[in-house]
Amino acid sequence: MRTTGTVARGIRAPLIKTGDDIAQIVADSVMNAVKEEGLSLNDRDVVGVTEAVVARAQGNYASCAQIALDVKNKFPSGTLAITFPILSRNRFSNVLKGIARSCDKLYILLSYPADEVGNELVSWDMLDEHGVNPYADLLTEEEYREKFGFDTKHVFTNVDYVEHYKSYGEHVSILFANDVRQVLKFTKNVLCCDVHTRFRSKRLLKEAGAEIVYGLDEILSQPVSGSGYNERYGLLGSNKSGEDTVKLFPRDCENIVSSIAAKLREASGKNIEVLIYGDGAFKDPVGKIWELADPIVSPAATEGLMGTPSEIKLKLMLDNEFAGKSEDEVKALIGSSKKPRAEKSIGTTPRRYTDLIGSLCDLISGSGDKGTPVVLIQGYFDNFAS
Repeated sequence: MRTTGTVARGIRAPLIKTGDDIAQIVADSVMNAVKEEGLSLNDRDVVGVTEAVVARAQGNYASCAQIALDVKNKFPSGTLAITFPILSRNRFSNVLKGIARSCDKLYILLSYPADEVGNELVSWDMLDEHGVNPYADLLTEEEYREKFGFDTKHVFTNVDYVEHYKSYGEHVSILFANDVRQVLKFTKNVLCCDVHTRFRSKRLLKEAGAEIVYGLDEILSQPVSGSGYNERYGLLGSNKSGEDTVKLFPRDCENIVSSIAAKLREASGKNIEVLIYGDGAFKDPVGKIWELADPIVSPAATEGLMGTPSEIKLKLMLDNEFAGKSEDEVKALIGSSKKPRAEKSIGTTPRRYTDLIGSLCDLISGSGDKGTPVVLIQGYFDNFAS
């Protein structure tokens, strides 16, 4: 009996530059690790590649000036509002810099008490203390400061994001509401900057009489003055890459995962599953932050990673249907066609393989200086009977 189940390893790779053959680098890095560590690859092992190195190899970058040009083309009047941006210097500071350069008057509507991924401006207790109803109340910056003062810094970054976002120009005004339609009291031109709720926000604004509505997914969805772009997500998933540039979410990812899988099959003789991953989907218990600031956990994966697990709750079954059975009998049942299905018993929470495995990859590789942009996962598709 094999005494280990799923094993995930960070794989070190060379520093990747624009123009590099990312598929070949990933395949070589995995095969080098296999040789050095004395590992054996198996069919249905999984290789994950972080989106950051894919975008870097593609040279998928844009400047703040290029962002400003695209926004100006879409909002020619010079007055606009942006709604529900994430509170993040890495994710939004240069995007905001470009947007602010495009207009003469900018309203920023922030959701409160937190942004959509959980970064808090104020606590729920503070809202209760001051009698603020976040579902109905629209606050100006003056009202916000009057109620909550200036001691509203982020628990981890120690940044006052209201002050930080206001610093992008004297023409910037900060508002607070959770009904996106409230911003129409100030302008009918709106750029929706929320990630996972953007489709509803756009619909509500259009139904309420907005004149020009775009989402951040529609900014740099095509090249602008030689910029990088992402036809599906635009600026969503972008990160600060310099004082005046952003790195966009990678494009053409389906061809990349197919190429990596083919190179690994040629080198190892095994059918290896491959995915590109961004932010995992998990919540920090202290900062209350959802990690998922990217528009999707995995923008592309090979066919074998499609779908959701069909598993049973073994710990529950041992107290019920499997009660009194020997270990060999339980293994035989799990490994047979008579295995209880999720619809006949309490199964595991249905989540997509790409979200589960992408989240695991994100935790393993980290976002700092580990130097492991590739992750090798083995035994993920095994079970107790294997």
